[in-house]
Amino acid sequence: MKKKFIYTIFVISVLLNLILIPYIGYRLYKDRLNNDIFKLNAYAWANSQLKITEVNENRVVFIGNSITENWVHLRYKFFVDNNYVCRGKGGQTSSLMLLRFRQDVIELHPKVVVISAGINDIAEKTGEYDPVFTMDNIKSMAELADMNGIKVILVSLLPCKGHGWEPIKDVPEKIDELNECIKIYATEKGYYYLDLNTPMRDSENGMINSYSLDGLHPNEEGYKKVMEPLVQEAIDNILSKNDKNE
Repeated sequence: MKKKFIYTIFVISVLLNLILIPYIGYRLYKDRLNNDIFKLNAYAWANSQLKITEVNENRVVFIGNSITENWVHLRYKFFVDNNYVCRGKGGQTSSLMLLRFRQDVIELHPKVVVISAGINDIAEKTGEYDPVFTMDNIKSMAELADMNGIKVILVSLLPCKGHGWEPIKDVPEKIDELNECIKIYATEKGYYYLDLNTPMRDSENGMINSYSLDGLHPNEEGYKKVMEPLVQEAIDNILSKNDKNE
């Protein structure tokens, strides 16, 4: 009788631990997240669940804003099937991405990082737009990745007319100017520049309607038919070169 009682207590304690420990961890994570107004720790829990990559594992991390975040929501299978990790966060500017770059990219030990930044800078989400400041943030992310042995893909800003962005003016022109700066920098440093602007652009410098949700974000067709084949080609190109050099 005594043995049964002890065994029952043991089983109950094990079950309670299995339930309570994850719950406590989740609550601590949620409390931390609620105080994180810039969402710098939005992926803390997800990052903790990722295992260290194997030597031959080709992990790729995508860091960006809502355009990147929506991508995994609309095309989840594309990420899972290819061992791609999405670290996009809606509304973030290049400076906020830089602040979380270590925990959301470097510490995940990817072979390649795909950096998409700049549109929310132009939209002045965290202050007046300064193209030099934005480029410095993009450069810092790229060079941090490079220093840690991570291959870099710098993605162009997608086309956008900026409807409803008043009083912000000349959005297409600002996008073109920043894209040119990113392209020149990528060429100088030997990084891969991926132009997604041209194939997504209509005759009026906005996003092609059939590929767009709202003039700023791509729809599923835009991701599937245009963006995925091009980014896949870029990643495969980099990884094949990397394999030859190893």
